[in-house]
Amino acid sequence: MGLRRSKRRNESETSGAAPGGYGQDGSAAVELRGVRRQYGSRRGVVHALRGIDLVLPRGTFTAVMGPSGSGKSTFLQCAAGLDRPTEGSVRLGGTEITGMSENKLTLLRRTRLGFVFQAFNLLPSLTVEQNVLLPMRLAGARLDRRRAAEVLTQVGLGDKGGRRPSELSGGQQQRVALARALVTQPDVVFADEPTGALDTTTAAEVLNLLRSAVNGLGATVVMVTHDPVAAAYADRVLFLADGSIVDSLTRADPATIADRMRHLTAPAPSYAGAVA
Repeated sequence: MGLRRSKRRNESETSGAAPGGYGQDGSAAVELRGVRRQYGSRRGVVHALRGIDLVLPRGTFTAVMGPSGSGKSTFLQCAAGLDRPTEGSVRLGGTEITGMSENKLTLLRRTRLGFVFQAFNLLPSLTVEQNVLLPMRLAGARLDRRRAAEVLTQVGLGDKGGRRPSELSGGQQQRVALARALVTQPDVVFADEPTGALDTTTAAEVLNLLRSAVNGLGATVVMVTHDPVAAAYADRVLFLADGSIVDSLTRADPATIADRMRHLTAPAPSYAGAVA
């Protein structure tokens, strides 16, 4: 099942406008420069990130892997503006967010970023359609029910808009979460272990939808995962260890990714980073 470009987006591209976050200005979707994140002080300092330099082009699918405690969650939180780095710069869709006020940052997350989590995070009291429209409601924007219907159809749930999350399977709930993440045509979709609670078949369906969002819509996806099979759907896999990017693979198969995970070592001094 693939995702189709919306008519509205095609019209915008024809006119030369940059619709939503799928801008055509050539700027990077995600850019981190010298990003460090420390917790605690003095003897209790924890170096969660140790100087990340990274550029991710628009329209790419990147997986981030690493052992427990490697900094994956902190990386995602800093890249998505959910946490502030101790040092360094973060840009999303060409916008510097490092010194942005909390109010502006909240608005940016609601209008230009999409999120998919392992736990789905759907509101049980709302219908499927209302859950998908939630980013627009929170941003104070006009509720575009046609757009909601469009993305629900794209994820195979066009007839489920009036249902409650409790009436859906786990895989269907994750599809609703994906539709919610895509509804505003964000600069970046951040996915944190999106298949962790799903069986193998359902996980493959969700990963195919993420892949289709990149191929068919020009979306940019950054996914943290522990699963080599999931990571193999990405264009590129970044490996974190001890707060640093220590390796990367391009269009690798699950066996190669799993083997690289088993042989992760501390950062090599000669490694120049993962700048695309």
